[in-house]
Amino acid sequence: MRSEDLISSFGEIARSKDMDRDTLQIIVEDVFRAMLRKRYGSDEAFEIIFNPKQGDIQILHIQEVVGNWEVEDPVTEIKESDAKEIDENFEVGDEVAGGLDVSEFGRRAVMTARQTFRQRIRDIEKEQVYQEYTELIGEIVVGEIYQVRRHETLLMHEDTELVLPRDEQIPGDHYRKGNMLRTVVKEVRRDAGSDPQVVVSRTSPVFMERLFEVEVPEVHDGIVEIKKVARIPGDRAKVAVESHDEKVDPVGACVGVKGVRINAVVRELSDENIDVMQWSDDPQELIARALSPAEPTNVTLNEDEDPPRARVEVPADEVSQAIGKRGVNIKLASRLTSHEIDVYREIPPDEEDIDIEQFGDELTDETIEKLERIGCDTGKAVLELSADALARRADLDRETASRVMEIIETEFEKGPGIIESIRQGRFTVESIQGAEATGTDGTTPSETSPEANVSAEAEPEEPAAPEAPADANDDQPETADADDETRADDETRETEDPSTDTPEANDDEGVEDDDAEEPSEEEKQDVGSAPEEPEVRS
Repeated sequence: MRSEDLISSFGEIARSKDMDRDTLQIIVEDVFRAMLRKRYGSDEAFEIIFNPKQGDIQILHIQEVVGNWEVEDPVTEIKESDAKEIDENFEVGDEVAGGLDVSEFGRRAVMTARQTFRQRIRDIEKEQVYQEYTELIGEIVVGEIYQVRRHETLLMHEDTELVLPRDEQIPGDHYRKGNMLRTVVKEVRRDAGSDPQVVVSRTSPVFMERLFEVEVPEVHDGIVEIKKVARIPGDRAKVAVESHDEKVDPVGACVGVKGVRINAVVRELSDENIDVMQWSDDPQELIARALSPAEPTNVTLNEDEDPPRARVEVPADEVSQAIGKRGVNIKLASRLTSHEIDVYREIPPDEEDIDIEQFGDELTDETIEKLERIGCDTGKAVLELSADALARRADLDRETASRVMEIIETEFEKGPGIIESIRQGRFTVESIQGAEATGTDGTTPSETSPEANVSAEAEPEEPAAPEAPADANDDQPETADADDETRADDETRETEDPSTDTPEANDDEGVEDDDAEEPSEEEKQDVGSAPEEPEVRS
């Protein structure tokens, strides 16, 4: 094969790969030098002249003239007699430049040169792809889907294959061959001897940032800065933004009129819910905003831990909002603020609750720690969750979660004892010490025990039966006392002599009953409302 034919085939390959002339010249020289090294063992004595415009190449073999019997390396040296055959003017020490024809290398060498040329072009292409897409990391590219596999989807972008792994796809997305898809370049992998692999993503927070840059001119121009993005792809995201112009509302700029701008981003992300909030350099304020729609009443930071933690107190009816469905809201808030957030329910002063640590005799320290970690620091905070939700959020097995619920429910069913209730000021106990206490505190003598009544009235005076009607018109406490003393006197008589059953006694009883038949309405209510045991009033 002539050198012109070989160079022509090289040119066709280079044009098909859209390769520039300088790169082609470098590759051709490298290919021929490889041929020379393979044939002569070294290429130091050769010079290659390549003319890409004319499409020809010239190889010069440069040798030094030495004495006829002094040749040590025939590649770099030539005998004086051989040099004079070329030109009689050559002497010892001169350099002789002779041309080489490509056909002298043989057919096999020429085929090897063509293969080497193609390999060099592929290596250069790999390097170009690596450099090009390394510069595009974090930028959006639009590719055409040409193959959908089980664990990945392949896209074609400017004759370069892009790989969209399964874990970089938004859950619920469905791809069809031939559709155009927007992604962001995540990384470029290059292993030795293999083609560079361009990995793209749709779940990266950077993808959402670039979409806002496309849809919101203020973000593209740098007036509004996206400080941080936290995403659970396909479900929910939180975006913290800050304005560098006092006249521009960062949240309003990102949302747009009637939500036009943010809706475009939401549609691209398969209806992912996006919360846009204003950034704050104060961690406490940022955490309070990140837990929206809940409104924390107190935020306490602990920067000594790694990562730093935050204790957040929210009203009892907003705990579920702060945590969110499946813990999504608190998880996103933690990512956005770089703090581990513990949500605690704010307990009103008049609400009775039990600290979760009080169950230490029935629950293990590990279980209590897990409950406190998710904000269930009181018994009622735990009872607000179902057993399944408690098991999922606190990382407990279903049996342990059910047992925790049962223990706490049982404790609340018992309720506080009377002594504890009195200590808390929720109940008062009123008692009667004797008949004399009736007139001073307004309680009835029947509230004392039967033994106390008998002891206090062991020697009652004999009341006259006719005096009952006269007492009926007196004050209510005196009437009640007279009636009770009469009944107590009868009980005393029966105790002293159970066998006494005389007509006089029966007549007295009858008189007493007749006298007591028509008391006033106030007397009836007073006598009937007196309990037989100490009264506990709430």
